[in-house]
Amino acid sequence: MSLETLWLALLGLLLAGYFVLGGYDYGAQMLHPFLRGGHDDEDGADSPALDAIAPFFLGNEVWLVAFAGVMFGAFPHLEGTLLAGLYPLIVAILVGLVVGNAAVQLRRRSRTARGRRRWEALIVFGGALPALCWGLVVGLLLKGVPRRSDGSFHIGFGDVFSPFVLACGVTFVLLLAAHGAAFVALRSAPDVAARAARTATVLLRATGAAASLPLLLTLFGAGASMTNRATSAVLVALLAVAIAAAWWAVTQSHRVRAFVATSCATVLPVLLLGAGQYPYLLTTSAGAGLHIDEAVADDTTLRLLAGFGIVVIPLILAYQAMSWWVFRGRTGRRHPSYF
Repeated sequence: MSLETLWLALLGLLLAGYFVLGGYDYGAQMLHPFLRGGHDDEDGADSPALDAIAPFFLGNEVWLVAFAGVMFGAFPHLEGTLLAGLYPLIVAILVGLVVGNAAVQLRRRSRTARGRRRWEALIVFGGALPALCWGLVVGLLLKGVPRRSDGSFHIGFGDVFSPFVLACGVTFVLLLAAHGAAFVALRSAPDVAARAARTATVLLRATGAAASLPLLLTLFGAGASMTNRATSAVLVALLAVAIAAAWWAVTQSHRVRAFVATSCATVLPVLLLGAGQYPYLLTTSAGAGLHIDEAVADDTTLRLLAGFGIVVIPLILAYQAMSWWVFRGRTGRRHPSYF
């Protein structure tokens, strides 16, 4: 395996880690008003969904920072080409992150019920907006980015709001919401876990239905443009299996298996972008595009950056493993509130 491919695999690993870990944050934020029960306090300050993600909240953003660092350092031409075209979506993702993070931490400081409702609406917004925008980004990259005559890539309004890209955005929102519900079911007390499991069941059905639209559009020539069609077909089949397995596990009360299955489902779009389009990092509707050799930094730079992968990535993994071990218990009335 070449050095370029190793760095591309690392880039994909970091993005996949962020989709898995940041994804359940987004899902819990979207669902938190709907997972309360009769035992919650009258002023609505308690939120079982937010309590479930509380020990890991903000820490999961490390994966996004590491992903951006690898892309800037190892694939500077991809960064320069991609971010310029995706600038509005990237800004929307950052706005959602800032608004959602602030609302989660400030909602308890509101002294009125109306004020709390406003913060809670912003929490839902802060989860839904990044989830939608990431889905639109995935859809754009799968469909192919229009290339100008000078070799540069351009993304217009019509490209973002095409049926295929919009269908990918909606599917991703539903998938991350189901992923968040599976995580809340895994982490919460039995009564909350039961509500979260029922919610996950509905969301997984909706995810499967929504995912059929991008597939149908692709089959009729109005969807994804993949370089490696056989690999892409296998990955799409695995995505369908992961969603079905998650639904089965939730209905059978196998909550660990359900969360593993939804985690696999959030990883597979990253594999589809990487393995399905390799050796291109950006494709056009014609199938060609930005080749990995055009996007990657020189070998000297990659070797200098190797220290990042050798030192920082194991630290991130160790931190994540430690936090999961320390906060491995279920939440409940005796569990401390972090927000």
